[in-house]
Amino acid sequence: MKCPYCGEYDTRVLDSRSTQDASAIRRRRQCNSCSNRFTTMEKIEEEPLVVIKRDGRRELFDAGKIIKGLLLAGRKRNIPLSFWEELVENLEQELRSSYIKEIAADKIGDLILKKLRTIDEVAYVRFASVFRKFSDVEAFKSELEDMLREKEELKKQGR
Repeated sequence: MKCPYCGEYDTRVLDSRSTQDASAIRRRRQCNSCSNRFTTMEKIEEEPLVVIKRDGRRELFDAGKIIKGLLLAGRKRNIPLSFWEELVENLEQELRSSYIKEIAADKIGDLILKKLRTIDEVAYVRFASVFRKFSDVEAFKSELEDMLREKEELKKQGR
């Protein structure tokens, strides 16, 4: 950290405290060259992650909405809330690390379905039925047939 008094970069931290809302860290520093003390604030700079809905509306990414949908899909499946929270947290980290600022809701849904398929087949089908808006039993049947075909292919490959 550059000293505001003498311009040297050689400083040390004397004290660190988080702010009341824990959104930043206040650091008391001392310059090793001129011995003057100064305070810095360190805050994570997060870009907003915007979801583009099917109708074109844009809204901020809301992990709570996804968890709510997953809880409904996994109802009576004995999957703990902490598991869903971790899945959504990993999804959000994945999206943020790709430096995407705007993402289509369909893309998010596809990523969730991809993860769900390996976790719980029943939760996958329930989530897919809402996400893909199955219009009738035939659409539902088609999705199940695709799952069974893929499962058979994996068995043949020895996975």
